Amino acid sequence: MLPGKGGAEGGGGRAIPPGDGPDVRALADEIGSSLVRAVREAAADDFGRLKRGRGQFSISWYAFALEYLEARWGQVAAKTRSETNDALCSITKAMLRRARGRPDGELLRRALRNWAFVIPRPDARAAPVEVRHALDWVARASRPLDDLLDPAVTRGVLQALRLKRDGTVAAAETQRRKRMTFVNAVRYAIELGRLRADPLANVSWRITETVQQVDPRVVVNPVQARNLLCAVSYVGGYGRARWRRLVGLFDGMCYGGLRPAEAVAVTLPDCELPTEGWGRVALHATRPSVGKKWTDSGRNHDLRGLKSRPPGGTRTGPFPHEPVSLWRESVDTFGTADDGRLFFNEKGGIVGSTTYDRAWHEARELALPPGLEASPLASRPYDLRHSALSTWLNAGVDPTEVAERAGNSVEVLMTRYAKCLYGRQALANRRIDALLGEYG
Repeated sequence: MLPGKGGAEGGGGRAIPPGDGPDVRALADEIGSSLVRAVREAAADDFGRLKRGRGQFSISWYAFALEYLEARWGQVAAKTRSETNDALCSITKAMLRRARGRPDGELLRRALRNWAFVIPRPDARAAPVEVRHALDWVARASRPLDDLLDPAVTRGVLQALRLKRDGTVAAAETQRRKRMTFVNAVRYAIELGRLRADPLANVSWRITETVQQVDPRVVVNPVQARNLLCAVSYVGGYGRARWRRLVGLFDGMCYGGLRPAEAVAVTLPDCELPTEGWGRVALHATRPSVGKKWTDSGRNHDLRGLKSRPPGGTRTGPFPHEPVSLWRESVDTFGTADDGRLFFNEKGGIVGSTTYDRAWHEARELALPPGLEASPLASRPYDLRHSALSTWLNAGVDPTEVAERAGNSVEVLMTRYAKCLYGRQALANRRIDALLGEYG
């Protein structure tokens, strides 16, 4: 064989004996496998399906999340839709691979929250260019759903759900809500056969349990309550009566223990408002303010039933003379809305949460001295309900009756308001002293 000419063993060069160099075939196989994996991941289509093996496809987390949201949307209230959207945004961001061209965090969240995880989904052609590019990048960069079977990936998602957008640790209740969305989504994937096992089963993760007790510092006494309600009538311009028409709304929370969404929905036919003595109100509807994106009607307020009651359920509660007279005065002065609502804005519409929040904050500035204004005392309109329930309990009303009027269970009532029972300890001490005194 002439030098430089290939023989039966080779092409144009000297054959490399075993042990003289790297295993070219093994190296080629390794490089080839890496290229195939890269091509498969880069070729993920808009539906997020990635080829995982011969004849097998795994849906991406992002594509699955869109399916899950569609299945979940019609089953939950508007507020829960918003919370589910928020949780899916956090989980999706945690399920993104490191890839070139990643949008900035604010754009990514805006694209997911306002365009991706909303039903009905907005027309992509109407989205700004940067939003379309961001969602295209998410579809390509999203991990496969079955990557959750890797405990490290699942733990990374759970860690992401602990944090707020600024990187600080979220409240326990926020963590609990987001984790529940994750758990429900995983169960849905298992139900559909998209996951062959529960990825959460082998991951030890615990959220600190917190008792949702009412802070005693937010509870106003009857004198403070009257001053605050009086101040509402003076803010917003007396002649225009922008806030004056809301005095009765706050009165219902303070003396009737109504939730804000319940007070907003009260209609005149639901009320008994005698000229003397106690009145009554039959509650059967709420008007929560949640935003147009989350309601079926496309309006800011949903018309829903009472909290913790079956559809069509009602709750009837007695009303003291003070709010009864104020409600009668409100009807005489402002009339009612077209649908009979007692409290409405200047155009006759539903009073939004931002409206009554602003009125309340202005009233606090007028009614409270500087030291108290900076405190948590009645910092939110909802705190008026806390004050009502605390007052009833301190007056010695049976907890079962208080719970019935408030629309709570006795267990929730006593757990939340245990620290707000001012003077009850001293009363108990006197009773013990009296009993011991009987025995000399």
